[in-house]
Order: sequence, then structure tokens, then C-alpha cells
Amino acid sequence: MYASVKAPGSCGELVQGVMGGRNFLVTCPINKYSVATVKIFPHKTEIVGTKAKSKACQAVQRTLAHFNCSYGAEVQIESQLPVGKGMASSTADLSAAALATALALGEHLSLEEIADIALGIEPSDGTFYPGIALFDHVQGTVRRILGNPPAMKILIVDLGGEVDTVEFNRQEGLWAKNLSKEKEISKALELIERGIALNSPKLIGEGASISSLANQIILYKPGLEDLLETVLKNGGYGINVAHSGTVVGILLDAADNRIQEWQYLVRTVLKSGVTFYQADLVGGGLVPLEEQKKEMWCG
Repeated sequence: MYASVKAPGSCGELVQGVMGGRNFLVTCPINKYSVATVKIFPHKTEIVGTKAKSKACQAVQRTLAHFNCSYGAEVQIESQLPVGKGMASSTADLSAAALATALALGEHLSLEEIADIALGIEPSDGTFYPGIALFDHVQGTVRRILGNPPAMKILIVDLGGEVDTVEFNRQEGLWAKNLSKEKEISKALELIERGIALNSPKLIGEGASISSLANQIILYKPGLEDLLETVLKNGGYGINVAHSGTVVGILLDAADNRIQEWQYLVRTVLKSGVTFYQADLVGGGLVPLEEQKKEMWCG
């Protein structure tokens, strides 16, 4: 009794903030993944996994409880996603583990049930939804699929360090700071929704850039304004950020192959040690590797 599921990570978010009294983010899924394999042992009760992936083990435990099972399980995670950077590593791990557990039991989990399991563990990204999603990452009050993204390349810039998602969302004054930038966030969301509807990378870049700059009052990233100016001058669409993480995304045309040039420009602007990752913007969703090797699982 086992199953394997693949889940995408993210390059931060396209938008994040507060609107109408609710937290929300707009997902930015990328083609870097976490794969969870869960083996079920009906005659055991212990859930075994690496200490570093305890959240995935919690997801397995919550999924077993959801189906009123007291079975044991072994959890294995293979991930391309660094931890503490704002690349949705935990969400990828635990959402993949939850669905793998259900499939190993011969059961089904809806996207809403996966969201509930994830949010019961920590504030979570919505990258397990297909396409680009609008998602309340704290309480789950907003859950809406916006559509599929246009083809775009993202040069991911890691500024260094780590951010704990749980502690970040507990910080004093966070709600007030989010409220103060609601007007900018509303404009950013409008541009992103139009960009998805019109298949326009330019509009998505504009919206994501607005949200990135607005977030400077919450999690300041040195040199961000100068970086955006450089990106736009050199033909990029804009930037996005991990609003509670350390990465910045350079949003580029899908055919832009000037990666070494872009890396040089970034280093020139930031004048500090950074790490780069290359990715494409993709639709989110979970892939059961054993049951549906080529189709996204849409719940």
C-alpha cells in the first residue's frame, strides 16, 4: 500500500496582502518539485520520516485521521526546493504527502480537503491548486482558481538567510502593515487577473512588481527598487518576491536566454552574494506518479 505524488514549489507569490478584511496571495508555481512517497502499514501505528520533514509526517497523520485510520506509515520526500526561502517547500511536501496517503489507502481527497489539512499545520501556499490560484494562506477563506499562466521564464535570486513562515505570520503589527498597502495590492491583483485573462506576461509583470515594492514595509529587500529599474530597462517584464521569504523573481519572456547577462546585471545592482535558480512559471497542481503519470490531478 503505497503511492507517490509530485507537487510544485513556487518563486514566492505574484501578489500577497489583505483585501476586504481577508489575507490572500496569488500563487507563482514553478517547475521545481517535491515528490512524496507514502507507504502504509496496517499492522503498525508509528509514522516514520526524517525530522527535517516533520510537516509532511503531520500531513500523513492528519490524512489518516481524516479517514479514521490508525495505520502506521513511512514517509519519503525527495525535493528540489530549498527550505526557508519562500519557495513553498513545506506546502509542496505536505500537500503531496496528504494526497499520497489517500491514494495509498485507495481513497480520494478533494482540493478543499487538502487545503484544510495544510492550513491545520501552518500558513500555506496554494500551489496544489491547478493553474494560478487566489488563496487565503492563513485561514483559507478565499480559494479561487484564476486560470492558466502565460509562458514565462523566471530567474530566481536568493538574497540569503531563511524566514520561518509560522513566526513571520505571528509578528506584531503585520495586519496593520498589510492594511496600509491595500490600495496598491488591489491594483496589483487587478493587473494579474487581466494578465491571466489576456495571456499577457507584461500585465503580470506590472502587477507583481507593484506587490513587490508594496511589501518593502513588511519584509525589506535591499536594492529592490534599483533591481526593478534595471530589469525593465533591459527588457524584463518586472519582478516578484517571496513576501515572507528571501527570494526575488526576475520575470522574463519564455524565449529570453540571456541568463548569464541577467546574473551579471543582478550582481551589479545588489553588490552582494546571491544564489540563482532558473525556472519556468507553470500551472500548479498535484501529479500522482503511479496512477496518472501525465495528467495533473485537479481534485
